[in-house]
Amino acid sequence: MIERRAAVLTADGVGNNETTQNRLYDLQRYVSAHMNTDMGKGIYLESAYNRDYNALLVKASNDSNSNGNIYKKAQDVCAPQFDFYSSAYLQCTLNELAKYPASASLINSVNLSPSAYLHVFSSPLWSSDFAGWSLVVCVVILIMIIARLTSVGILELLLRYQYKSI
Repeated sequence: MIERRAAVLTADGVGNNETTQNRLYDLQRYVSAHMNTDMGKGIYLESAYNRDYNALLVKASNDSNSNGNIYKKAQDVCAPQFDFYSSAYLQCTLNELAKYPASASLINSVNLSPSAYLHVFSSPLWSSDFAGWSLVVCVVILIMIIARLTSVGILELLLRYQYKSI
């Protein structure tokens, strides 16, 4: 699973959406077929999010506005303050955009849901691989041990009851 997760992150970094989707599909098939494959909090496609956000920002910055290119102005103010994309950078950009009376459709076009870039797959409780059959064998052995201990206990009680009268 770790190799498949790394392949997804590598494909996301390259930027080929079709390859990324194929690697995600491989990861999903593996996780859904094997027990105990824990995705944790899932896998987040950060590079894809950043590409899509920047594309929306460029698209929005090309629109005309009476104040000029307010997105370019916001980037000029916020980009030197931050080395990489973060929520603080986004908040700075939104604060700078709020200073200018822009149309609501442009501001809404820059909002992008990060949850769309989070992928979480769940593993089955049981699968028909070595681990699954080992679990079945262990449960059967445990049932046999419990049945054996119960029968020995009942037999001992019967013998005590039978020989108590002698």
